[in-house]
Amino acid sequence: MAVIARAPLRISLAGGGTDLPAYAERFGGLVISTSINRYVYTILTEAPSDTLQITAADSNSVLSRRDHLFDSALFWGDDYRLPIEIAQHFRLHGGRRVFLAPEVPPGTGLGSSSATAVSMITALAADAGTPMEPRAVAELACDIEIERLGMPIGKQDQYASAFGGMNIFEFTADGTTVTPVCLPPATLAALEERILLFFTGQRRRSTDILNAQRSATERSGSATLEALHDIKACARAMIQLLNRGELDHIGYLLDESWRRKRALAPGVSTPDIDRWYDEARGAGASGGKITGAGGGGFLMLYSDTRYRQQVIQRMSELGLVWVDTGFDQDGASILLSESSTATLANAL
Repeated sequence: MAVIARAPLRISLAGGGTDLPAYAERFGGLVISTSINRYVYTILTEAPSDTLQITAADSNSVLSRRDHLFDSALFWGDDYRLPIEIAQHFRLHGGRRVFLAPEVPPGTGLGSSSATAVSMITALAADAGTPMEPRAVAELACDIEIERLGMPIGKQDQYASAFGGMNIFEFTADGTTVTPVCLPPATLAALEERILLFFTGQRRRSTDILNAQRSATERSGSATLEALHDIKACARAMIQLLNRGELDHIGYLLDESWRRKRALAPGVSTPDIDRWYDEARGAGASGGKITGAGGGGFLMLYSDTRYRQQVIQRMSELGLVWVDTGFDQDGASILLSESSTATLANAL
């Protein structure tokens, strides 16, 4: 048997940070994001019934348990807290090998942890013969990451990865509303061309930044709380610009939102990030931000097509790596399953 699933990474266009429970449950969060064509893959293959093995391509260790031979506690390190929790939810104790393969390094702000959860849940549900709808996948991923593992994150990454495409997410204490953004193909293609992603080579511990943000959000009148209100206002304005097809103004709104985001918590930006961002603006980019919580990872820039090549050239001169990406429309999906393999064999 074999099952292959994938779940896309995402970039947030506006509203990032308002999805954290400390803000969303009091004031309502609003995020607009799009999934991109970079993925986390989960490959399931058969193993002896008493054996469970989980390997992550971005880890230096392997989780391997065989009944009666090893004390499983010795092999369940921090690298595998998330996949172990998912395996336990599906009562997977043996008979499978699980290989997790993200297309980007962890800690780079594209939602790879949540995409890993969404990808593995999608694969295990299919393997169990109980495929799940996107909302159910997203909610289970949120429950595992936020409730069971206590990660200080919001819900936008899980929903963006499970649903795919460009969406408006509204987060409240009562639940999550998903509204697809349906742009004309020409507008979507023009937007895709103007968004540039550069890997800074720096990774960060997002939990440190997010914990600081959560604490500050809980204090009424704090600068962080006021910045989050402004960021949500930027998300509303971004939605209006996209619906009107006014792409020329999006970069300036990204710039305004980034300036608010820098006030959320210490470490969101660094002297290097500030320097790279200023250089990008000097080369023609109208706006941008660091993806995710901040502190490193990917620098997302927005540039008119007239300045696209010179922005790429300048960032390359500064040592950043341009990663050519496009938008994803599929969300979490099964690429291969035992049944599809059999169907293909019969067709041949």
